[in-house]
Amino acid sequence: MSKIISITSIASISPLGSNAQSVWEMYLQDKHCFTQQSYDQAPTFVASLKDEEVSLVEALRKEDSKYKFLDKSVLYAMIAARNAVAKAGWDKSEVFGINLGSSRGATELFEKHHLDYIQSGKAQTLASPTTTLGNIASWVAHDLQSSGPEISHSITCSTALHAVLNGYVWLQSGMIDKFLVGGSEAPLTDFTIAQMRALKIYSQTEADVQLWPNRALDFEKKKNTMVLGEGAAVCCLEAGKAPNALAYIEGIGYATELLEHNISISAEAICFQKSMKMALQNTELTDVDVIVMHAPGTIKGDLTEYKAIQKLFGTNLPLLTTNKWKIGHTFGASGILSMELAILMMQHNTFIGVPFAEAQQSNKPIRKVLVNAVGFGGNAVSVLLSL
Repeated sequence: MSKIISITSIASISPLGSNAQSVWEMYLQDKHCFTQQSYDQAPTFVASLKDEEVSLVEALRKEDSKYKFLDKSVLYAMIAARNAVAKAGWDKSEVFGINLGSSRGATELFEKHHLDYIQSGKAQTLASPTTTLGNIASWVAHDLQSSGPEISHSITCSTALHAVLNGYVWLQSGMIDKFLVGGSEAPLTDFTIAQMRALKIYSQTEADVQLWPNRALDFEKKKNTMVLGEGAAVCCLEAGKAPNALAYIEGIGYATELLEHNISISAEAICFQKSMKMALQNTELTDVDVIVMHAPGTIKGDLTEYKAIQKLFGTNLPLLTTNKWKIGHTFGASGILSMELAILMMQHNTFIGVPFAEAQQSNKPIRKVLVNAVGFGGNAVSVLLSL
């Protein structure tokens, strides 16, 4: 019999802010967090941290001389992890695991070091240790002085939910009682955005998209409208029914599609059908109140996930939403940022919809929310949360 897994805290740093109250207040507003900045010598929509959160990051960088040369993705994760552990009431003497990942890792720092090498023909001393993917979990473990297992990984845009999946399995195994899981991403760089433009999925700066640059869940859009954002999100998982639980993981599922090309996903997102079905195997479909979709704002990405949901739920669809219209796609951090939205909606019993999408209504209280994420190659994870 599966153990109950409690989520005893969740913390983030993103364009929405860095505390639950500010995040919720931002979600209640029908406006996005995008600004136009210059990337790759062109005006580009991005969702970056606000000045207050930038100050937190720079203050952390000055706390310890060893932190001075760390990538922003690591610092974001450290801030979110500190807040999550404090909220959960974990003590440094406790043994807990850490699984934190990133889609792209130390993006800004890697690009800087590589440019230095191209220009000078020499690599800087800290180029390697500060740009490995293991960098994130190891520095968070150092900062928290933890003594449990520490794991870093990259499974593209489903990285954070794969961390949840991994932590869930560790807790079910009984090898450990607490696990810190999450994802972090700082992808707002020239080369990263140039890559997204090369794939022809990035939002353009034409007048018809300036009101809502990322038109996630607009199934009538004629152009891809993905926009990148940055941030980190972390949650504390505990085995058993914790008295301070914010929510419980009621089901979890995963699936991978056979690749047809490097970024393929099938027309009806078979991977999502399988992951959702696995997560819901012990749940009546009518009990699912909301689905927080991956929905990155691309034509195919949004539509295939929607078709997968239709295939599974038929005509009796739950309420559907996403946060990428507001904060963009944060790659490896996006899954737990979606979980944050799910938990906030359950806590406040308030549905946060997409302002330009078809209006949805339900008289049911929000008690169960399914969260989806998928990465390049169809690496899908679905997590069912309940109060």
